[in-house]
Amino acid sequence: MNGFSLDEPLLTFAENNTWTVRNAVEGVQIFGGIGSGKTSGSGYTLAKKYLQMGFGGLVLTVKSDEYMANWYHYAETCGRLDDIIHIRPGGEYRFNFLNYELTRSGAGTGLVDNLVNTLKTVIRAGQDARSTNGDAFWDDALDMLLFNVIDLCYLAYGSAFNLDQLFAVAESLPKDIDRLKENSAREQNPFYQVYLKARKATIAKVQQSKIAYEAETDEPYNQQGDRDWQKFSKIMYYFSNTYAELNPKTRSIIEHSFSGLLFRLNRDPIYSLLCSPEPNITPEMCLEGKIIVFDLPVKQFDKIGRDAQILFKYIWQRSMERRDITHNDRPVFLWADEAQNFLHEHDIDYQATARSSRICTVYLTQNLPNYYAHMGGREGEFRVKSFLGTMGTKIFHANADVDTNRYASELFGKAYLEDRSHTSAFSNDMNMSVTKSYRLEDLVRPEQFVRLKTGGDHNKKQVEAYIHKQGIPWIYYGDNNAPQVRNYWKLNFLQP
Repeated sequence: MNGFSLDEPLLTFAENNTWTVRNAVEGVQIFGGIGSGKTSGSGYTLAKKYLQMGFGGLVLTVKSDEYMANWYHYAETCGRLDDIIHIRPGGEYRFNFLNYELTRSGAGTGLVDNLVNTLKTVIRAGQDARSTNGDAFWDDALDMLLFNVIDLCYLAYGSAFNLDQLFAVAESLPKDIDRLKENSAREQNPFYQVYLKARKATIAKVQQSKIAYEAETDEPYNQQGDRDWQKFSKIMYYFSNTYAELNPKTRSIIEHSFSGLLFRLNRDPIYSLLCSPEPNITPEMCLEGKIIVFDLPVKQFDKIGRDAQILFKYIWQRSMERRDITHNDRPVFLWADEAQNFLHEHDIDYQATARSSRICTVYLTQNLPNYYAHMGGREGEFRVKSFLGTMGTKIFHANADVDTNRYASELFGKAYLEDRSHTSAFSNDMNMSVTKSYRLEDLVRPEQFVRLKTGGDHNKKQVEAYIHKQGIPWIYYGDNNAPQVRNYWKLNFLQP
């Protein structure tokens, strides 16, 4: 399926300048204060264009009316209602992230590493970045717990293991391995029951390898060198030694992080939506033009809604990056209003390569401090700037935030402007002189963003914004009608 041109115009404005699909796949960041018109202005315009062009996509939600007030209306206007997959509590659409990660098609399927990375990404996104940033020991400890718990369940149940089993093991992790030598403790401990299943399954695999090896070589088989047995032995060594010897405080922190996430995933509505035994959707449906709206708004479901959407977002991002655009070049979009709620640690790396996978990321937020607050405060400034550097287009609406307006002004750059001064002298003859000088000034001063139109009836539904893009500049004609170039433009968007 091919036929989507990167040079197709999405926006056309003065002097026949265009903003194209090629610009869209380089990412869009929209800034605008409360009531600036960012959602109903540039947001609405881009969303409508993406739908009209036949793009698929994923929409994340914060506000409770985001689906009905925005995306249902957009899809209805563009004739795309049949393409909407509305994920909501009690709805018809369900997903199973465990089953998907372990059984999906393509390279890397069945790797426990992928499942671990998914869970860890959600856990890390919910942590205060300042409390864990740079703490390699904490990261390693969490990684080891995740890998060994999931590996144990995978050995016991194969790809059929479910969240209930994973949660039961995480909740019954032995504080004292020696206690499991007591029969009464064994019978009541889910961890030990999974251990028995894993051991039995491993022995069966070793026996099969032994029979095959000895039939071919007529030599005795070395069980200790068997890879399955080594893997099982390493898991048990971890729980018997490494884990058991952790400082109780450290152990409680990593247990709380892991078990806390599993606890939330194990409760409805998340369990029904993301851990269903009968899933009927996959991220790849977006490649056929479907628009997945994840209607579990953060304002209603708080941390549960945020965790669920970050989990699905991360899986969706990796799925879109795996696709082969030579067979399917349909652009897809990732849309997040109040985007600071959905950031995770891999967003920078993902966005750096999204262009080659034809992924049109659109993030909307009020100001830079929103990102600082979710990415480590002022200490995370370079992370925020690094992330914004991966977004090829930035749109700035009316804003009263000094940091954001200064950032925009510096992004647009400076130019030498001519200063003229006139001197006149009167005596017997009149003398006049003109002096020219040049001064370096901002092309757009920070205070100009405060005065941009914000839509509504008093502005005749006109929303003003500055758009800036990287790459080939736009052409405009100055006072002397000579062509000049620049990478920004002031636009008017019409509210619906």
